[in-house]
Amino acid sequence: MSKPCIICVAITGSLPRKEDNPAVPITVEEQIESTQEAFETGASICHAHVRNDDQTPTADPEKFARLMEGLKTHCPGMIIQLSTGGRTGAGKTRGGMLALRPDMASLSVGSNNFPTRVYENPPDLVDWLAAEMRKHEVTPEVEAFDLSHILQAIRMHGEGALFGRLYVQFVMGVKNAMPADRDVFDFYVRMMRERAPEAEWCAAGIGANQIVVNEWAIAAGGHTRTGLEDNVRLDRDTLAPSNAALVQRAAALCETYERPVASPAQAREILG
Repeated sequence: MSKPCIICVAITGSLPRKEDNPAVPITVEEQIESTQEAFETGASICHAHVRNDDQTPTADPEKFARLMEGLKTHCPGMIIQLSTGGRTGAGKTRGGMLALRPDMASLSVGSNNFPTRVYENPPDLVDWLAAEMRKHEVTPEVEAFDLSHILQAIRMHGEGALFGRLYVQFVMGVKNAMPADRDVFDFYVRMMRERAPEAEWCAAGIGANQIVVNEWAIAAGGHTRTGLEDNVRLDRDTLAPSNAALVQRAAALCETYERPVASPAQAREILG
């Protein structure tokens, strides 16, 4: 299989803290440095959240702007994907950074349960976020926590509601949402191939499922996501020393399955 594999690095997220792993980058400066290391190891997409000084999540456009500026300088060509996730704010504050015109932004198109709360994505907010992405020409990465989210993304793209090429990420292993189940994964892949053959897809596993889902995705011809947002360990006894270490692990799987790691230019071509 010769199709290049896009590796996305989710550098920080909204939950992991320094207490969980000192390598989690919190400040903008730490995030830029950590992303540069991951970029040099093979990541071509940076999925980014920003934090306050007390490590709590925020959707502050000024912080996102400083992060984007640093990434463009130190990771030339890397695709910058900003999060509109629900832990960073309520309602339209979640999309306040879209006017910065990042290459991509995450978009959840439906609600589901998280470990201790409902991850709420009401239809009117989903439609508004999608419209803002169209307005600013930001390609969404649809975060699919459930089969219904995949089907909803395909429908929305078919109706012209989503800007650019359809790109869907299967998120597996979140407690109370979709587990990392191989039969379900295979069904997801079949749905994408049959119902959206021109689309691209990616997969991410949470915690110990990260490396498992990385391998499933790479072996099946999709793209994959890694990084400290989703998993702070190399194994049960070993903390990951960096985002780059997790990217290197995914890149090694690409070599095993004879798939080249996509360069930023190749990733941009694949995703349009």
